[in-house]
Amino acid sequence: MVHFYYAGDSRMRCEDVSIVTLAQKIETPFYLYSRRTYRENFHEIDAAFGAQRHCICYALKANSNPDILRDFAAWGAGADVVSAGELQLALKAGIPASRIVFAGVGKRDDEILAGLQAGIRGFNVESDAELAVINDIARQQNCVAPVALRINPNIDIHGHPYISTGRQADKFGIELPRAQALLTEIKNISHVRLAGLHMHIGSQIVETASFASVGKVMAELAAQALALGHRLDYLDLGGGLGVIYENALRLAPNTEPAAGLALSPAEVARLLMAPLKDFDSEILFEPGRALVASSSALITRVLYTKEAQGKKFVIVDAGMSDLIRPSLYQAHHQIAPVDLMPGKMQTYDVVGPICESGDFLGKDRMLPLMRRGDLLAVMTAGAYGFSLSSKLTAMKYMFRARAKNWRPFGMLEQST
Repeated sequence: MVHFYYAGDSRMRCEDVSIVTLAQKIETPFYLYSRRTYRENFHEIDAAFGAQRHCICYALKANSNPDILRDFAAWGAGADVVSAGELQLALKAGIPASRIVFAGVGKRDDEILAGLQAGIRGFNVESDAELAVINDIARQQNCVAPVALRINPNIDIHGHPYISTGRQADKFGIELPRAQALLTEIKNISHVRLAGLHMHIGSQIVETASFASVGKVMAELAAQALALGHRLDYLDLGGGLGVIYENALRLAPNTEPAAGLALSPAEVARLLMAPLKDFDSEILFEPGRALVASSSALITRVLYTKEAQGKKFVIVDAGMSDLIRPSLYQAHHQIAPVDLMPGKMQTYDVVGPICESGDFLGKDRMLPLMRRGDLLAVMTAGAYGFSLSSKLTAMKYMFRARAKNWRPFGMLEQST
């Protein structure tokens, strides 16, 4: 559930905290987090896999805020990392190296070395060339590197092409026929050991058929690997579970919290696991967006309103440097007034202060009459919001809602 809602006074709360009151103390714009929301998301996804031996490996790329990482570590999560920096953050947060997998199509030599020295669970290998480099570095370190072959199964999630990663033309993974050949060839590569298989077909998946296909392809390849004598420690099914961006907040006081996830985690787990029920390998699942997106809103203040050629603009103090998803992906985030004022709704473009016409948070949005100083909440901003923000303008604070504890954060690299 999403723990942003309107109370009886028609003012938005995050858990039990008044956003209006908070914004009187804290300069906008800022990201506001509901710990209760991401905690519930984690436990719902974790519970979906039931008694099956599994690990929920949080994808740090979605949001690597150290407090969030410490919470996930305390709840037993692993980590999916794609850089040495993310590896360091995960370890510092208390996530054991044995629960960390290293992904990414462009691992640098120093990152591979860092993973080996830390003793991570495994490297998700994307190509023959990467496999050779890992083998060379492991030989220099006099060790054997645990690897999983990342398979490109040619599954189309029918989503935005920028976040689709399992189609044949995408840069990710090893084509299935080549992966099948590598199951035999890898036995002759001296300093790597096939520890698992990996598949991740994209992000923001909102149809169940894609997950069913992942389970089927994984089962077929795992059976081939076992027949060749490999011992598969884990089967990594990737992530991609989608969230609700439109209508993420109910625009009425004293209503039940909205759902944050686009699909039932229990149903997704059932579809993934149905073909894999006879395998005893540990199952890894790598949610990122699904855990944190619905837990945060970007709180911004109206600077000015204007009208040009019949189009109405709301100019706010947050822009594409704070939340680039609308400009980059044409992504939709619900934008809601923090104070649910009565009156006739107007159609606005909500734009930021950056000197580019592509700087917008939403177009053609229905909002009450906006005035200077009004507060807006850009919803479902917890994933790929702050983590994709730039230094074009400086984000001064990040906050999260807790009953008795408000903590300021500087820029992410200064908050470790």
